[in-house]
Amino acid sequence: MNKLPGTTTTPPSVGLIFGISAYLIWGFFPIYFRALGSVPPLQVVSHRIVWSALFLAMVITLRRGWGEVAAAFSRRGTLLLLATTALLIATNWLIFIIAVDHANVLQSSLGYFMTPFVSVILGVVLLKERLRRLQVAALVLALIGVALITLQQTGLPWAALTLAATFGTYGLLRKVAGVDALAGLAVETFILAPAAAGYLVYAELHGMAGFWHSGAGIDALLVCAGLVTSLPLLLFAAAARRLRLATIGFLQYLTPTMHFLIAVKLYREPFTVANLTSFGFIWLGLLLYSADALRMVRLTTYKH
Repeated sequence: MNKLPGTTTTPPSVGLIFGISAYLIWGFFPIYFRALGSVPPLQVVSHRIVWSALFLAMVITLRRGWGEVAAAFSRRGTLLLLATTALLIATNWLIFIIAVDHANVLQSSLGYFMTPFVSVILGVVLLKERLRRLQVAALVLALIGVALITLQQTGLPWAALTLAATFGTYGLLRKVAGVDALAGLAVETFILAPAAAGYLVYAELHGMAGFWHSGAGIDALLVCAGLVTSLPLLLFAAAARRLRLATIGFLQYLTPTMHFLIAVKLYREPFTVANLTSFGFIWLGLLLYSADALRMVRLTTYKH
């Protein structure tokens, strides 16, 4: 069987372990960041950035990867793209934490279920890609699901739409940037770190800081936020190099599924028949989307 470009010689099972690990960590994020509910969301995001910067600096030093980071900073076009993706991912983190703080994990679940459709729309608008029939059907079903949610809530699900838009756009721009996963993540984090650190100093000076003032447990969670932010991204990058696109495509639904179950089963967020109908259209759309992706991968493999 021919290998797809970008795959490695390591067994697929290794990539599968990396991929499942990444999505499982992301899947438990609502529980992790719900435990930080006493800390303002912007401070939580700032801690994620600052501690991620320190963690990534250590990883890059161990891997002797500072040359790639310096090269990314030296290319103006690449730096501009990574500055944009840095703002997108920071916005995504902030909206997610606000949704968790406001007992709206269902919105985060919906947002990440919708992300593949955002990628399809961006491909059509920006890359002039043509939609296949199953993609059109999947997109229509997803739009029906969003319309139903909008009607039952008397307003657009802004948190879900923002999460999907920011993460979908982030993925597209990172692909265009053509930078190694570790180096790109490091540059993004280093761009955000000065502002994040400055805000944390400001919060401390004005008596608003959560760090050092909310107990050892909260402090530990804030410090470890850097690890739990960076580690799954690195695991995902390692998985993407070893797995087929279809496998990654199916694995990506693990995280929003976990968010959905946590919201409904653990946090008892309201989930009505109307919610079920709306999610049902989106799930059916995802089923068609996945079937189309799997069919295209098989055709590509067969031709090669």
